[in-house]
Amino acid sequence: PEADQHLLADLVIRRRQIVQMIASERQRAQRRTEPRVQRSIARLVAALEKELAELDREIDDQIRGSPAWREADDLLRSVPGVGPVVARTLLAELPELGRLGRREIAALAGLAPWTRQSGQWRGKSFIGGGRPAARTILFTAAMIAARYNPPLKAFRDRLVDAGKPKMVAIVAVARKLLTILNAMLRDKTSWQNA
Repeated sequence: PEADQHLLADLVIRRRQIVQMIASERQRAQRRTEPRVQRSIARLVAALEKELAELDREIDDQIRGSPAWREADDLLRSVPGVGPVVARTLLAELPELGRLGRREIAALAGLAPWTRQSGQWRGKSFIGGGRPAARTILFTAAMIAARYNPPLKAFRDRLVDAGKPKMVAIVAVARKLLTILNAMLRDKTSWQNA
């Protein structure tokens, strides 16, 4: 239902904000030497970590409370490189996952290549647009999958060996991962090493 989708999206967005606040406070702690300031930062980080744990429980309850989301979560998490945070962020940020074609879902996630060109001039291709949170989490998942998922690691290595820059190869892995996840949800099949 629409209301449940909005609640899940709000919880995931709030989780992302809390994680950013924790990272900011830890950066501040590294720059401050005054013990009183250090204690203040430590108290705030502890409170934020407690809130993060509570949000994770709420997101888990939300996912596990819906049979459709539970099934989608289990399918997504069957892929090496896709953990609970990635799966739940994708469910919240890309509810269309599994219902669109590979090109449409790539554009929606901001992973579709766009070429700058005008007349005879042709510039470089780049990615952009779409949903930045989905693109960021897919990029993170692609970096992990490029190390621990054998087919995606081989794909990345082929691109790098062919002379592609490493960043371009990771973006290609992110798009391929998204295409795989989209097909898995569409066909309701779990990961199979191919």
